Amino acid sequence: MGHNLEETARALVAPGKGILAADESDGTIKKRFDSIGIDSTEDNRRAYRDMLFTTEGAADHISGVILYDETIRQSALDGTPFPKLLESQDVIPGIKVDKGAKELAHARGETITEGLDGLRERLAEYVSLGARFTKWRAVITIGAGIPSEYCLWTNAHALARYAALSQEAGLVPIVEPEVLMDGDHTIETSFDVTSRTLHAVFTELRDQRVHFEQMLLKPNMVLSGYDASDRAGVQEVAEQTIRCFRRHVPAAVPGIVFLSGGQTDEDATAHLNAMNAMGPHPWELSFSYGRALQAPSLKAWAGEAANVASGQAAYLHRARMNGLARSGSYSPELEAQVAA
Repeated sequence: MGHNLEETARALVAPGKGILAADESDGTIKKRFDSIGIDSTEDNRRAYRDMLFTTEGAADHISGVILYDETIRQSALDGTPFPKLLESQDVIPGIKVDKGAKELAHARGETITEGLDGLRERLAEYVSLGARFTKWRAVITIGAGIPSEYCLWTNAHALARYAALSQEAGLVPIVEPEVLMDGDHTIETSFDVTSRTLHAVFTELRDQRVHFEQMLLKPNMVLSGYDASDRAGVQEVAEQTIRCFRRHVPAAVPGIVFLSGGQTDEDATAHLNAMNAMGPHPWELSFSYGRALQAPSLKAWAGEAANVASGQAAYLHRARMNGLARSGSYSPELEAQVAA
């Protein structure tokens, strides 16, 4: 039975809820497991995802989960396929479909995301496995003389091709043009590059007949570079981000689900909260966080079955905090309420 794409897109940005990005590549999850001193085996990865996906109460704050190719084929410890487990909690399963960023020809320091070859066939398989939405990430780097228009428009074209194919397959595309905040650039530079990126992306989406009502945008926030000597505060970040997105994102798009990037857990929550406190906005402002939802849980779990309850409590706390940020109801004082 098919699902209405606009209804699915709106369900993913339902009030008080956001998306868990659990689509780490093999390399990324290995780095995270290395940080807690455990091997990145298939069994360990399954046990970790099982801990997250079976957290009681998380579905009150989590609308959807982005899975990786391995994960969408795995089952929980009780034998239930992960997509069915999520659906049973009214959490929508999704899938990362890009093949990663590779060097862009004739563009030193810039990348292009690959994965369009065979995508139509892969999407059909993911539908059969239970996916209802997709994600594709483009990576834009700020540096000396970059990003080039060549890089921006090539990635925007690929994002739009992916989005059109996803909608054709009956899947809601999450379009992720991430401007990296690595570097010492100012928030003004971040604003300019994010603005240029969004202009290219929505021009291509429109030209390639993508239905804005049936998609979500997963962008960076407008921040100072992480190495900047004088970094913008929470309120300035919120104001600059909203100003930038009001210029470029059509009101027809149901929601913007921000990525956390390299922000701390609490900064990602505080920035989202400040933006929602400035509302109402033309679109829902939500989250699609990976590390910023998982890091405390991963540390508490540490690969030990005896620590599952502690890991789940840490994950539930972060999900609850970000759920509150969806309505501007978060405050730093609430951080002390994490369950023991």
